Amino acid sequence: MSAPAQPPHSTAEDAVLGRIESMADEMCAFLSELIRIPTVNPPGENYPACAQFLGSKLKEFGYQVEYVAAEGRPEHTQQYPRINVIGRLAGLAARPLLHFNGHFDVVPVGNGWTREPFGGERADGKIFGRGSADQKSGIAASFFAVEALRRCGIRLAGTIEQSGVVDEESGGFAGMAYLAQKGLVHRDRTDYVIITEPLNVDRVCLGFRGVYWFRVTTKGRSGHGSMPFLGVSAIDHMAKFLNTLVNELKPKLAQRCSVMPVEPPGARYATLNVNAVHGGQPESGPQTPCVADRCVAILDRRFLIEEPLESVRGEIVEILERFKKENPQFDYLFDDQMTVLPVQTNPEAHLVRTVSGAIRDVLGKEAPLIASPGTYDQKHVMRIGHVDQCIAYGPGRLELSHLPDEYCSVEELVHGAQVMALSALRLLGTT
Repeated sequence: MSAPAQPPHSTAEDAVLGRIESMADEMCAFLSELIRIPTVNPPGENYPACAQFLGSKLKEFGYQVEYVAAEGRPEHTQQYPRINVIGRLAGLAARPLLHFNGHFDVVPVGNGWTREPFGGERADGKIFGRGSADQKSGIAASFFAVEALRRCGIRLAGTIEQSGVVDEESGGFAGMAYLAQKGLVHRDRTDYVIITEPLNVDRVCLGFRGVYWFRVTTKGRSGHGSMPFLGVSAIDHMAKFLNTLVNELKPKLAQRCSVMPVEPPGARYATLNVNAVHGGQPESGPQTPCVADRCVAILDRRFLIEEPLESVRGEIVEILERFKKENPQFDYLFDDQMTVLPVQTNPEAHLVRTVSGAIRDVLGKEAPLIASPGTYDQKHVMRIGHVDQCIAYGPGRLELSHLPDEYCSVEELVHGAQVMALSALRLLGTT
């Protein structure tokens, strides 16, 4: 099936698209500089320097800039301060207000790199480095999308905001959640939010599945390793629990499929992952012959919009209680660690239709509406800020996130900025 014919752009839109193409080298240079600031989380390195770098560029582009420290958050320490930045570019009126958001923290580098992780190298039509896809390219695209409008002499009727926030990779509680709690991103002042996550430049992301992290601790009784029958092994208890999850619960989860258009398709099913298991004596220390009296597992359950949280939690507790009933020596603790409820923006929302139309006009193809396999800061925008019209859209390929030799292609960076520029123009209008 051939791509639909692109409708003619207005003279102003043509000028903007051309201006972004002419700004490609400038945008790439900015992205490379941004990558060279190693904002690794954990622990949260170089956040103030990165916020200042972004704020300086926003000031250069005509924004009023505010730095927001996450005062009162436990993550906000003297050694690793949590500093967010917001820029505001006023239009003729305060509303409608379109807020572009990106997080500037990145995950640790890891092994397997063949290029300098924080080099921001441009080669073969790509920009390499940790955070190049996830998601500093999205920040660069949104900054230059709006700047192209300004350089074309276009005055928007509504208002633009840009934010760079911290800690998205660890939940976003000192970042977007903090801004929403302070009313800086809220339905009382904000109409649309585009989060510039790397969900591929030709797609619109409406939301994500739910997340339920929990910890199970099995308790035993210490004994001599030569006479394990005199002790109670917490590791044996944990092994039985994990074996039941693999052989009993996981097959059931594999039959549960969501109507949400999650990509890749395998993520449309309910899943369970064991993040970590710790038990017995520390691996690095000297070993003594002891029966382990404690074992801990951290588990990650991704649940569907169709699954009530009470049922998700209940089916884990049911297994543990069954074991306790069968064996009086089976003892455990069960702790909730983190819960994120599923979110999904209405596919017919004005924001969704507008960005989809801009993708069609820039790329000459219909934009699939998808949901993400993982969570991002949309949860805070919608649950705390109560902004109903929120999507994720940005350059960068989802499958490259967190990998060695992460990159964003220059072509996708330009196309992403063009889509954002047309979207802003159409959402806010001109004076």
